Amino acid sequence: MNTKLHAICDSQGRPLNLFVTAGQVSDYVGARALVSRLPRVDWLLGDRGYDADWFREALKDKGIRACIPGRKQRKKPVKYDKRRYKRRNRIEIMFGRLKDWRRVATRYDRCPKVFLSAIALAALVIYWL
Repeated sequence: MNTKLHAICDSQGRPLNLFVTAGQVSDYVGARALVSRLPRVDWLLGDRGYDADWFREALKDKGIRACIPGRKQRKKPVKYDKRRYKRRNRIEIMFGRLKDWRRVATRYDRCPKVFLSAIALAALVIYWL
């Protein structure tokens, strides 16, 4: 069983909210689940998988500017701040540090709730203690 972890991080790359979906599910499902939990921020840096017009509109309604590159299949390219997007490496580093925990990297737990709990515990120890 594959899983996909969606996370909201602060500017230092510390996870604030975590959400797990099935691996074959689109990133839009994770975006829809996390959009209501977004903190008050100026910018949101996201992966190409989160490029959707409804998501951009939801961010705009909350007063958040999106820095998400457009998907390759888009007919009209989307402009984004490339310098700001380079800071997204902090998020990738956060995912890498979580995978330093063997239980998270190898996904020992079959139940998604238990797996998310293991990820939350690892994030708590790594970033918040």
